[in-house]
Amino acid sequence: MISVRALSMRLSSGGRAVDVLTDVSLEVPAGQFVAIAGPSGSGKSTLLGLIAGLDQPTAGRIEVAGVVITDLDEDALARFRADHVGYVFQSFHLIPTLTALENVAVPLELAGAPDAAARATALLGEVGLAERAHHYPVQLSGGEQQRVAVARALARRPPLLLADEPTGNLDSATGKQIIELLVGANRRLGSTLVLVTHDAALAAHADRVITLHDGRIVSDE
Repeated sequence: MISVRALSMRLSSGGRAVDVLTDVSLEVPAGQFVAIAGPSGSGKSTLLGLIAGLDQPTAGRIEVAGVVITDLDEDALARFRADHVGYVFQSFHLIPTLTALENVAVPLELAGAPDAAARATALLGEVGLAERAHHYPVQLSGGEQQRVAVARALARRPPLLLADEPTGNLDSATGKQIIELLVGANRRLGSTLVLVTHDAALAAHADRVITLHDGRIVSDE
């Protein structure tokens, strides 16, 4: 599902070059649940963003679902993400002027799905928010907003589900619910799940843990 080869990412900070990732290579088979762990600043979120095609690496090659995404232009990358990738952010990234139902329906409507509203309603039911469908993000708790974000990420049944510290802004009990939703989707849909976390207990749920330190893989087990 994912093949990363000799990946490097160099950014400019304060007028000097900073190596965020250095010579990272990994393979993730379809259906696997992988946790990317490591301390803050180790390059975890940068790696996830590169796999999603949200950024271009300084060097290296990324193949996802048989497509070399590092060769795609912005328009092709956007189409690829829409068809193949569901992304859950730490800070939810819901559209504040849309209800929970409308937020979940957005990717379906963009894809021209004729049953977008019905599918979004069913998804909200799956994450336990059927009664909150017509509430706006500001009317929802953090945990509820993240459940809406998970439902939105699953809307098109993507083969690849990426989650960047999805429990980082939540209490432990609510965070556990979010992980159960993500892992349940991974098992039920057969999707590949890659989750970034600095929480060792959360990473322990994964089939495999890849640990980064200073932009390099230091363990893969």
